[in-house]
Amino acid sequence: MSTAMNFGSKSFQPRPPDKGSFPLDHFGECRRFQEKFMKCLRDNKFENALCRHESKEYLECRMERQLMAQEPLEKLGFGDLMDGKADKH
Repeated sequence: MSTAMNFGSKSFQPRPPDKGSFPLDHFGECRRFQEKFMKCLRDNKFENALCRHESKEYLECRMERQLMAQEPLEKLGFGDLMDGKADKH
């Protein structure tokens, strides 16, 4: 008995990646921001609350270069850093 293979019977339905997953930065477009963020973390004993400005800049770079979906910064937890409300360091 032979089994028929009907590849055309099912259509591929692409779906977006899970929230929080995004493509790697293969061309290093945001490497400078990533390195700045990682240096801040190391300098502050990995206390990420002290590196929120660097984190915000890194995510902005990724969004600008379509390495992640555009999201309002307020939705990503950076509302207090908008409009110069927080101190830069």
